[in-house]
Amino acid sequence: MPPPRNWPFIATKEHRRFVEFADTVKRDRTIGICYGPAGIGKTLSASRYARWDKAGHLLRTWGPREDSDKDVYATLARSRTVFYTPTVAATLRELRDDLKLLYNRVNICIDQHLHTGSPAYRMPDYIELLVIDESERLTSNAVEHLRDQYDRGDHGLLFIGMPGIEKTFSRYPQLYSRVGFAHHYRPLTGEELTFVLTRHWHKLGLDLDPDDFTDAQAIAAVARITGGNFRLLQRLFAQIHRIMKINELHTITADVVETARSTLVIGTT
Repeated sequence: MPPPRNWPFIATKEHRRFVEFADTVKRDRTIGICYGPAGIGKTLSASRYARWDKAGHLLRTWGPREDSDKDVYATLARSRTVFYTPTVAATLRELRDDLKLLYNRVNICIDQHLHTGSPAYRMPDYIELLVIDESERLTSNAVEHLRDQYDRGDHGLLFIGMPGIEKTFSRYPQLYSRVGFAHHYRPLTGEELTFVLTRHWHKLGLDLDPDDFTDAQAIAAVARITGGNFRLLQRLFAQIHRIMKINELHTITADVVETARSTLVIGTT
């Protein structure tokens, strides 16, 4: 059994809430702020919403296209969203150049899907939502530039960041007065955590039974260690897989979970 390095995307309840939130920001052409602790799935949800999981590689490696890429054009035409993560200490010029490039490429893909054949010099703007991840990295000039572009355009603007980002943006009154919605992205809890853990158990070729005492103990240990943090769950289960394979185990117990936890460096979320 190969190690589960790439876990499949799990559409959690929190992801569905994010989709509803992003849809509203896009539909109302307003500004939204999504905040939550590191590792709980904000970036995964936003990337999935924008279909960057399918289109990101194509947009980065711009060049000759295959027939299979037409599916990516279709997903971009449905999402009409640009997903962007600024680099650390990005300059305003870098931000402007990056976004211009992404807008041009996404618009070209959508235009090709719609078969309009618009010339590059008057390409329509199909983008309805711009998502900025890691918003803490934005300089004050970058924030003002994004607000200015929002005022001049016809698209929604969604910022994603750590708790406190909503207070940071309150320092920019012209931007903050335009914020229509804020969304607190929360960790996994209760039945939803059990549902996600069931998927992880299945990935390892096992069945999870919450009524089984051994499984219940393992669930409690995972919940205590991870606090419902999506990223930490993946790291923990990668170690659980390694420990079970080395020791030829076929059951996830609380002891296995604790051993896996001892191999991890767990920071404060």
